[in-house]
Amino acid sequence: MSLQAYHQAAKRAESPRETEYRLFAQVTLALMDAAKADPRDLSARVDALDWNRRVWAALSEDCASPNNGLPKPLRASIISLAIWVGRHTSKVIRREEKVEPLIEINRMIMQGLVPAPNANANSNASAAA
Repeated sequence: MSLQAYHQAAKRAESPRETEYRLFAQVTLALMDAAKADPRDLSARVDALDWNRRVWAALSEDCASPNNGLPKPLRASIISLAIWVGRHTSKVIRREEKVEPLIEINRMIMQGLVPAPNANANSNASAAA
């Protein structure tokens, strides 16, 4: 199987929540690598920081859409976080702040995207009852 065919099959098999988790895992790993990189290697840092900022901007844009199905308070919180990420990222690029808070925010989002253990078993048991 070619790599492209594998990626297409994986996309069809993933839920949107799993796709979001995978994206956050990838961008967070890039941020972690950037945090460990030589501080003089501005290119590696800026690429990871820009990618993270674009992910958050896309989330913000999606949450601002009237067609978004999330509850309004959650959408507002995500938009607020996206604004904070944008501002903090600018400070990190100017070397006024550290990368680690961005990593922590992403990790918290990833924790929220992980399904609860036995969530499928409980819903299947409820449906059978």
